[in-house]
Amino acid sequence: MKYYRFLCLLASCILAFGCKQNMPQERKSYTNPLKTEEGNPLYIADPFVYQHDSVYYLTGTTTLPEGEGFACYTSTDLITWKYHGLLFQKTENHIGTGAYWAPEVEYYNGKFYMTYSCAIKGRDQLLTCLAVSDKPGGPFTDLHAPWFDLGYSAIDADIFVDDDGTPYVYFSKNGAQDTITTGELYAAKLKRDLSGLDGEPVFVSGAAQDWEKVRWNKNRCNEGAFVFKHDGRYYMTYSANDTGYEYYGIGISTAEHPLGPWTKYASNPLMTTDLKQGISSPGHNSIVKAPDGSLYIIYHRHADASCTKPNWDRVVCMDRLYFDEKGTLKSNGPSNTPQSVGW
Repeated sequence: MKYYRFLCLLASCILAFGCKQNMPQERKSYTNPLKTEEGNPLYIADPFVYQHDSVYYLTGTTTLPEGEGFACYTSTDLITWKYHGLLFQKTENHIGTGAYWAPEVEYYNGKFYMTYSCAIKGRDQLLTCLAVSDKPGGPFTDLHAPWFDLGYSAIDADIFVDDDGTPYVYFSKNGAQDTITTGELYAAKLKRDLSGLDGEPVFVSGAAQDWEKVRWNKNRCNEGAFVFKHDGRYYMTYSANDTGYEYYGIGISTAEHPLGPWTKYASNPLMTTDLKQGISSPGHNSIVKAPDGSLYIIYHRHADASCTKPNWDRVVCMDRLYFDEKGTLKSNGPSNTPQSVGW
């Protein structure tokens, strides 16, 4: 009898284990905006995410109690983020007086390089600086401050390294003409040691499409470029309009060479304001591969879609990117509902 009961119990355990193995696993999901371990939204503008050794790092434009600089958060799943500490902090004799904006990090030749911009003392301009670290989570120290000086404001620098190891930089030439804020994207080849530009910058794009002209008498900006390569073609996401106002958004350009010529999608924008969905001014993005290998776009938007404009309270969001059967880059965002993920 005892042996019979044992066989019955064993059979029940095997059956239960088999059922559990065959049951569909609950898929993980997230809802924008992304949050910290404590469940708080990430109030970060110009978000930039990079990956190293299975860990994701997030930085961007933030207000710090420690002063001017950039904070860092880490994650293993892209969804929940833990405060890591400071990536970079302004030193006492730093050339910058404020407006520490849009840090980006690129791994190159065994080191991590950070680009960022800041206002320059005694000049009505912002210039790009270059910092370096041996570790992905910093701390970063200045290598060149400023990195290059072309006589005009240069912000939102994005380093792209091609398959042959050649580095390039993309940046926004920003300024003002009468009462109009302007921004144009430029590209340049970099010296192999990243000490500066290797040749004159080449014009990429300015505000030209209809969706980029919503406040034409006030703002004519292209900025915040991010470049990557897919199937031999170069793709650039960029932002247009004014991040503090309505209809900031993300467009796409493509090229056959890193220096162009670059052609904008006729179907732009990829993302823009959708107040019916509670989404206001998505923009200034980075792109990263998720744990399952799919592409995700990381961007900011207004924390409160119905806020009085201008407003610079922005939170971090993400949505999946994909290529359709024609090779066109598309997104299922901007989203404001639960999104399932494949990891």
